[in-house]
Amino acid sequence: MLFQEPDNVVPAKRKTSTSKTTGGKRAAANPKPSHKPKAAAAAAGAAAGSRTNPKPSRKPQAAAAAAGAAVGSRAKPSLKTTVSDALEDMKALEVKFLDVRGLTDIADCMVIASGTSDRHVRSVAQRVVEKAKEAGFRPHGVEGQQDGDWVLIDLNEMIVHVMLPRVREFYGLEKLWDMTAAKRAARV
Repeated sequence: MLFQEPDNVVPAKRKTSTSKTTGGKRAAANPKPSHKPKAAAAAAGAAAGSRTNPKPSRKPQAAAAAAGAAVGSRAKPSLKTTVSDALEDMKALEVKFLDVRGLTDIADCMVIASGTSDRHVRSVAQRVVEKAKEAGFRPHGVEGQQDGDWVLIDLNEMIVHVMLPRVREFYGLEKLWDMTAAKRAARV
């Protein structure tokens, strides 16, 4: 015959102790194994102080990314600042920024700079491209790097011309694209 416990007997509770790892909270010394895996995982997570909710956060990813970007990163520099810093770093000569919004739809700004030699022109142009990429502005195209007399960098809203002084003088881009000179000529 098998031994059976009477129905009115209540099993004794297990003793609990405080643990240094749980921060002084009471935790079960020998937790009773559960037949339900979710209940056991929830109990283990509560004892460890961690979140066990398997559902993803309802917060939109864009808002979370914006919140993270606002906390831990710097603001993105403007394209004009980036190009200006790159030209200054490489000691480009006679840098001129022209606002061409009223003259053409291809760009908002045109930058004209000079280099002392074909090698310097190529180096200046390469630095502008590198700094623009680092700042998150992708160049649409680069032309003239092999010759080095005149390198054109298309940065979508800005076009950068790096030229030798003799080429710059011959083509006269400042006279062609300068809005103030065009207004003065119209008055005369």
